[in-house]
Amino acid sequence: MPMIIMLVVMVGMIFFMQRQQKKQAQDRQNQLNAIQKGDEVVTIGGLYGIVDEVDTDNKKLVLDVDGVYLTFELAAVKRVTNKAAAAETASEEAPAEEAPAVESQDQVEVDSAIDSKD
Repeated sequence: MPMIIMLVVMVGMIFFMQRQQKKQAQDRQNQLNAIQKGDEVVTIGGLYGIVDEVDTDNKKLVLDVDGVYLTFELAAVKRVTNKAAAAETASEEAPAEEAPAVESQDQVEVDSAIDSKD
């Protein structure tokens, strides 16, 4: 009886581990399929670059690394650091947040009053 329980537990563990590995592999494949021009990626060698071309039929991509164009297999991509659409919206919002510094008339009067006392 204890042997049967042990076998059931082992089969259950193997089943859950295999299911988790399939899910991770599917997530990775979805990430690689979603790569598009303008995405910033990191290769398995630690090279950061911006995607210039994606050839899903041949499973290759071309990275722009400071003006040098390098061809890699899709499997060489470790992770996507910045998506192109997310980077564009962030760069569009950044200038809008910065407002020019304008001194109010009250501040100018206070500053001139302080300077006249000296």
